[in-house]
Amino acid sequence: MITGSIVALVTPMNADGSVDWENLDRLVDFHVKEGTDAIVAVGTTGESATLETDEHVAVIERVVKTAAGRRPVIAGTGANNTSEAIELTQEAKRVGADACLLVTPYYNKPPQRGLIKHHEAVAAAVDIPQWLYNVPGRTGIDMLPETIAELAKVPQITAVKEATGDMDRARQLIDLVGDQLAVYSGDDATAYELILLGGKGNISVTANVAPAMMHELCMLALDGKADEARELNERMMHLHNAMFVEANPIPVKWAVERMGLSGSGIRLPLVTLDERLQPKVELALKDAGII
Repeated sequence: MITGSIVALVTPMNADGSVDWENLDRLVDFHVKEGTDAIVAVGTTGESATLETDEHVAVIERVVKTAAGRRPVIAGTGANNTSEAIELTQEAKRVGADACLLVTPYYNKPPQRGLIKHHEAVAAAVDIPQWLYNVPGRTGIDMLPETIAELAKVPQITAVKEATGDMDRARQLIDLVGDQLAVYSGDDATAYELILLGGKGNISVTANVAPAMMHELCMLALDGKADEARELNERMMHLHNAMFVEANPIPVKWAVERMGLSGSGIRLPLVTLDERLQPKVELALKDAGII
């Protein structure tokens, strides 16, 4: 089982929007060196929505190749078209991903029974560990704990990313499925709290810029050191907040560029961080000792 800090890796791009393969390699090496415990390739933060299918698969393959077994790689393969999710998941398995992360189908708002059938179909088609991903603020549909409990019966489904930031929901979910699925936070600001409740780690945006700190935070929480984890999280809160002054991944991509780890590219309809917000992110990076 993967525990600790799992970075939701940005996909570095050149100014023209093409994938920056050299800096992608650098980022993977950076995370291995800095203590990140696993890597999510082409999730929300990796701009999955604007990568073509061949690019999507190529990024996963490159991350797997560069990680070279030093860290597990979880491939973002979610889609609101079940056949597309199956295709991406098949490709992720082919190129060597250790698991796949499937966001709840977005925009078309399937009912709970549709969510069950969607994930069952992916599991039936591809024998690879499947992580559920519930983020209703982005998808427009909330995968309920009871639905997740039903899906926990599927052998290929081994984990869930719970990104609501609601600790009552997290507690309910861990009580229901914590002995069957690994539960991961998808909300940096409350991640340590979810881990203290019995979660196994955090799938993190902040880890893109502060991998060692996020690893330490997760380890403190996993060790049950609540006071120390709370204190460190309070010190990181300015940074957590800065990563969401605009829609993810706009701020974190600007921050990674500011750190000299990536170019400036981001794909429409996303745009570069508003100039009026850049000083806020810059200050957070400085306060954390990152730049």
